[in-house]
Parts: sequence; structure tokens; C-alpha cells
Amino acid sequence: MTRTHRSLCFIMTLLLVGPGVIAFDARDAVQAPAGRGARAQEPGPTITVRGHTFSQLSLFQRNVGGPDDMTTAFPPHHVIGNIYYVGTNSLAVYLIVTPQGNILINSTFERNVPLIQKSVEQLGFKFSDIKILLGSHAHGDHQEGDAAVKALTGAQVMALAEDVPALKAMKPGGKEHPIDKVLHDGESVMLGGTTLVAHLTPGHSRGCTTWTLKAQEGGKTYDVVIIGSLGTNPGFKLVNNAETPGIAEEFARAFKTSRALPCDVPLGSHPGMYNMQAKYAKLAAGGPNPFIDPDGYKLEVDIDEAMFRAVLEEQTKAAKP
Repeated sequence: MTRTHRSLCFIMTLLLVGPGVIAFDARDAVQAPAGRGARAQEPGPTITVRGHTFSQLSLFQRNVGGPDDMTTAFPPHHVIGNIYYVGTNSLAVYLIVTPQGNILINSTFERNVPLIQKSVEQLGFKFSDIKILLGSHAHGDHQEGDAAVKALTGAQVMALAEDVPALKAMKPGGKEHPIDKVLHDGESVMLGGTTLVAHLTPGHSRGCTTWTLKAQEGGKTYDVVIIGSLGTNPGFKLVNNAETPGIAEEFARAFKTSRALPCDVPLGSHPGMYNMQAKYAKLAAGGPNPFIDPDGYKLEVDIDEAMFRAVLEEQTKAAKP
């Protein structure tokens, strides 16, 4: 079987079990929140923003990658300040290092936790020093491994209230999903002189969380934004959604909130959201930090909102008698 054929089969599996149900086969499926995991449609509408063209499906593919990308560790590396990347080719995980212990953002799939641990240790840090575990949103490809991380580290698992029901339903191997502290929009998480602020950016999930923090480098302070997700995946129902009637309004709120955030360093729950691989390739050459990219943040928000508007328009027209 060729890589192209395997990739097509992989994408079809993702779409058949629903966006947000990022899985390799039915045995791995984690149920997506209602209204966000319906059976997939065709490639969907196409948008072009500043020379970047995507169909709804290709934008989704950009984020999830191919059949091996979710479980293949990307070289762990320093991003900026006290922020490090310890995720896979297509699932972002961030380690934030402080003098009083460390913070991990996202656990991805449970089977990826050993990869994350190895990446943390390759950077010279102890996995057991993780004191707090946060997440981007309550989909299995980002937070299924929370229980495993907590078991290994004792970390306090924190999540926005709106995502708690979906997280509680996430039980790999029958394990209960730990939640030690319920957060609310605008609440801060502080450890060792680092403060992260949770911003509710709903739509992709009810409690989709965009995290912001400050990072220092070269005597300057930079605003870092870790995008939870602004993606309108294939299968998302924006019109006549019985389970989440206000899903379109939730997405609109997410875009409004995201545009109001100051950003020098854009990051995201999928590295494709901030063109990580291309930026990482520039690190070896030295020079300015390639992750400092305020225009890249604006471009990502523009692309995601354009896709949302296109999908909403298409579904609104289809719903008319």
C-alpha cells in the first residue's frame, strides 16, 4: 500500500468516526461532542486568504497530518523563554518550566504519553516535575492521556467548566478522567512566577481553551498565544444543531476573543496552526527566533474564520426549503 493510499484511508477513518474523534480505527475512537462529530461530507467549501488556499477537508488534513504523524515524536525543542515543544508531528504538547515545577499542556493519546515523557527527558527535565496538566480542548487526540500523565506525575489536572462533561466521558481503558480543579473564562493558573490565562474560545468544543502567557527572551517580553482550536472540521453541524443550538454563536465568540488577544508568538494545539516544522528548520541557521511571528497569528485566525463563514453560508443555504 502506498503512503498516499494509506493517508487517504486514514483520513476516511477520521471522518467516518467524526472530527474530533481522531483515531486510527474504531477500537481507538473517542466519541466527539454532540454536533461536532457527524458523518463527514465532501471536501467542503474552499477559501483563499492572502494566497493560501484550503478546502474544509485540506485544512483539517493540514492539522492532523498522515497516519503516522500523530504518534511520531517531533524533535523536542526550545520555543521561547521557558516554553518547550515535546509533542508529535501533528499533536502539540508544551512544557513550561518554572523553579517550582513544570506545567504540561496537552497529553494527546494515552499511547503517546511514553513519547512525551521521553521528549521531556531528552531536554534534560524530569517528567515527575510536572505539577499541573492543562489542555486545549476535550477531544481524545489532545487529552485522552490525562489520567496516564497524572498517574506518573501526580500533576493537578485543570480544565474549563464547559469542557468537563466531555472530559468526564473520556475513559480510555475504563479509567476515570481526572479533574482536580475546574476553571472559568479569564482565570489564571500560576506556578513559579509564570502565569497562564485561560480564554474560553468555544465552538470546536464547548470549553475549547486558548492559553496566553508572557515569555522573556533577549531582555524583551513577548505575548504568547496557544490557540485551542478555531477549526470547523468536516462534519461539524453549524445550522439546526439540536444538541448545541448556539454553536455558530460560540464560534463567533471565539473569533472575537482571539482577535482581541495581543500575540507575538503564536502556538496551537496542532503544530500546523503555526507552521512549526518550517520554523523549526530555521533554528539551526541561528538568527532571530522564527517563532516570533505576530502576522502568522493574524493569518491563522483569518484562515479559520474565513472557513467558518464559508461553511456556515453553505449549510445555511442547504437548510433552506
